[in-house]
Amino acid sequence: MKLGIIGLPQTGKTTLFNALTGHDQPTNASAGRMEVNTAVVDVPDPRVDQLSSMYNPKKTVYAKVTYADIAGLEGSGQGSISGQLLNQIAQMDGLIHVVRCFEDESVAHASGSVDPARDISAMNSELLLNDLIAVERKLEKLSGESQRGGTDKVVNARETELFERLHKILSEEKPLRGIEFTELEKSDLSGFGLLTRKPMMILLNLGEGQAPPAIESEHSIPIVDLMGKLEMEISQLPVDDAKMFMEEYDIKEPGLNKMIRLSYDLLQLQSFFTVGEDEVRAWTLHRGANAQEAAGTIHSDLEKGFIRAEVVTYEDLTTLGGMSEARNKGKLRLEGKKYIVQDGEIVHIRFNL
Repeated sequence: MKLGIIGLPQTGKTTLFNALTGHDQPTNASAGRMEVNTAVVDVPDPRVDQLSSMYNPKKTVYAKVTYADIAGLEGSGQGSISGQLLNQIAQMDGLIHVVRCFEDESVAHASGSVDPARDISAMNSELLLNDLIAVERKLEKLSGESQRGGTDKVVNARETELFERLHKILSEEKPLRGIEFTELEKSDLSGFGLLTRKPMMILLNLGEGQAPPAIESEHSIPIVDLMGKLEMEISQLPVDDAKMFMEEYDIKEPGLNKMIRLSYDLLQLQSFFTVGEDEVRAWTLHRGANAQEAAGTIHSDLEKGFIRAEVVTYEDLTTLGGMSEARNKGKLRLEGKKYIVQDGEIVHIRFNL
């Protein structure tokens, strides 16, 4: 899972990146130029901690999430995102749009004043216009290929119909996320990094003690809020000091935990687990994926040679105390390849190659 942190200059993108990753990147080093910082973070999960305490394995592996702090967006509304920047954003599974809500006279706002609603609209327009330009270019290319001949007429006609549909949606100033596509259409669009197809959340970056402004979401994009600077300071404290600090400010959980949970929801992801004396590991899987797909997440050989999946819920395993107990109580089930894996289940794959 890879999430890109985007936003206008001086909104606190790097501050949020530091809060999420525990890094200490300079918060103004990339102002005005293209730059990307990435970090891979363990997904905090108390279920992994509990399973590890049960099995005392040689290795405990948490699920991972990659955050990328992407600098360089100006939000001009002219569809002027550079090719290099477009390439970076296109590689992301989802986007976190950081919107400045805090006031700070020492940090000038790119647009001269703090106005979250205006900035949200500007960024949405920027992403949408870039998609519209990309779709228009694709339609011009398809038209040229059709006139010259020599290309597959059926494929050309199919892609032309698809991109004309996209053009109509974008021309109505609607993003492409949430639009249903057939598997063939998804294949035609693979590698064509349309920005408004990507899941996105808006993060309101608040000042210390600031109440979040009342903002209506455009196009049903989820909106969350965080005191970015305060969260960054907490993330860089020793564990005991961070706990005291959070209690003082009545912060229930670190921003990292909250954002990762919201990121999973945004991308429709879940975790399943494998356990044993050698390793306890959390795996990331799309919601609605079946047991054979879960096997492929672990290793391609398990997917190819899949026979059955042994499945038990986290609650049953931890309550009963182990696999043998779960089997004896009839809680360990054998499931076929089409079984839909649920969040938090422990899965052991039977396979044969």
